[in-house]
Amino acid sequence: MQSNVGSLSGSGIAPGSAAVDHALDRARRIRAIVGASSGNLVEWYDFYAYAFTSIYFASAFFPSGDQTSQLLATTGIFAVGFFMRPLGGWLFGWLADKHGRKTSMVASVLLMCGGSLMIALLPTYATIGTAAPALLLVARLAQGLSVGGEYGTAATYMSEVAGKGNRGFYSSFQYVTLIGGQLLALLVLIVLQATLSVEQIKEWGWRIPFLLGAVAAVVAMYLRRSLEETHSGGHKEAGSLKLLLPHKKAVLITFGLTMGGSLYFYTFTTYMQKYLVNTAKMSATTVSTVMTVCLVVFMCLQPLFGALSDRIGRRNNLLFFGSLAVLGAVPLLTMLGSVGSTPMAVVLIMTSLLIACFYTSISGVVKAELFPPDVRALGVGLPYAIANAMFGGTAEYVALSMKAGGNEQLFPWYVTAVVAVALVACWLMPDTRKHGYLDGDGRV
Repeated sequence: MQSNVGSLSGSGIAPGSAAVDHALDRARRIRAIVGASSGNLVEWYDFYAYAFTSIYFASAFFPSGDQTSQLLATTGIFAVGFFMRPLGGWLFGWLADKHGRKTSMVASVLLMCGGSLMIALLPTYATIGTAAPALLLVARLAQGLSVGGEYGTAATYMSEVAGKGNRGFYSSFQYVTLIGGQLLALLVLIVLQATLSVEQIKEWGWRIPFLLGAVAAVVAMYLRRSLEETHSGGHKEAGSLKLLLPHKKAVLITFGLTMGGSLYFYTFTTYMQKYLVNTAKMSATTVSTVMTVCLVVFMCLQPLFGALSDRIGRRNNLLFFGSLAVLGAVPLLTMLGSVGSTPMAVVLIMTSLLIACFYTSISGVVKAELFPPDVRALGVGLPYAIANAMFGGTAEYVALSMKAGGNEQLFPWYVTAVVAVALVACWLMPDTRKHGYLDGDGRV
């Protein structure tokens, strides 16, 4: 694919020499970030709509059993969707490295649109029997494939359009929109809870978020078509596993960071909704309000922590995350499991999310800095998708399985052990200010 604008390159948008050129260049970078972020917002809204509404439609697809077993079934399908991510990371990573970032991002958001529309229109178990959960699984697989490609390509694109010296700040907007998508899904649920009865939501209201997501994905597709290209795949083997193979250390670091970062993130965001209802016995409406407040603050903090990484280095950010998460996971989850008041729940969750900020704000850019342009999207997306599927996507399933088996108290220690692996990866990674493919000398 040819670049749409001649001033774009594999490492970003080339800066102008005069003050006017610099201002125009900065404006173009911001437009590119906004364009990429809009699609990222829709992708993650669609993906999280399932997590937040499953507490209402679980019985429609899995009518037998108690609440925990029904949630276990729906979160099992949520986890299976994650296992399509490696395929999505490989497929869309190859597409982005070989044929351009924009092509990959447009294709991924269209696939997400199809998955969301399918869920919105699905008949229930009462109508078509076991075909209902089977079709739900197909839709989630499509969404998993889409999100698997979205992360690596969007992270790569946003790191390439951001300028040197503020790459952490600009790239942090990937998680601003990722959290924004999660928050938007939660806000839609709150509106449903305020306007419909529980019976109405369980009967048909849970379909509305998925229908809205499908429409929004079409809008995002048109926005992404206007993006400027940053890489046109000059190498004949761009995006291939063969070309990625010499970068084993970078792949292992990316995998290790994602293990702990993803598990920690999903534990204190998507799973927290169910944990507070199912374990702490808080009402679903109260939990939705608590999570909304926390996610709004969490989202707003991302650029601040991204900018911090531009000052102290990405590696130092990650060392703060790993150390604090290892020390804090057990006490925070233990206290949240028996939290008795709404204000205390907000304090504990925000403490957990402040720790997460050191990772989430730079999750994409720190991985992009480890790989050269011709395998950057693949290098970021594939190991991320595999680790995310194994540890992030299974967070709820592992937690609920431990609860069902009477061993819920072991889950915080499981989180701690996996985050400890990420801490080791933090120690092993280079200082990408000096040794990286975006700002450094290209040696990792």
